[in-house]
Amino acid sequence: MIAGVLLAAGSGSRFDPGGARYKLLQALPGGELVVAASARALLAAVPRVVAVVRPQDADTAHLLRELGCEVVACADAASGMAASLVCGVQHAQDADGWLIALADMPYVRPATMAALAQAVAPRDAERLDAIAAPVFGGRRGNPVAFGRAHLQALLALDGDQGARSILKNNPVNELMVDDPGILQDIDTPSDIK
Repeated sequence: MIAGVLLAAGSGSRFDPGGARYKLLQALPGGELVVAASARALLAAVPRVVAVVRPQDADTAHLLRELGCEVVACADAASGMAASLVCGVQHAQDADGWLIALADMPYVRPATMAALAQAVAPRDAERLDAIAAPVFGGRRGNPVAFGRAHLQALLALDGDQGARSILKNNPVNELMVDDPGILQDIDTPSDIK
């Protein structure tokens, strides 16, 4: 079983430096909240989703629980993305692999996520060390899937680079997808369209 890990513990300071509007709880044009759209896509692709939130973010935690995610509060979330990633993978370390998705990327299609999960699903010994990343228009995007052999490397991450070091030092299976959502994150209010 490949587990989804939804990283929803960022501060969103680029969206609203004053902190009055948290980007994950902003409505998309269709009315759905950014974090809900991201979670629904991941839930449609994998059987289990662990959502990582900030300890003080009760609203996001409640919403994600209602959608069917297992919610984990990351005490060290402010130290960088790696802390959240480690927290989520640690919670689901019994999985066969992990699909790491970002909560501020609501436009990724569930089919893209499912294809990435399938690419690292253990059907034979080779798949255990698989990494799969989506590519659209010649650019690599998110989410990224990791096979079970990368557990210790994922748990050893620190800083704000996420899993870039693992991607840099290992072969990556690039899946060509017709999904511009892999490149679209919500960083500023103008990104909501």
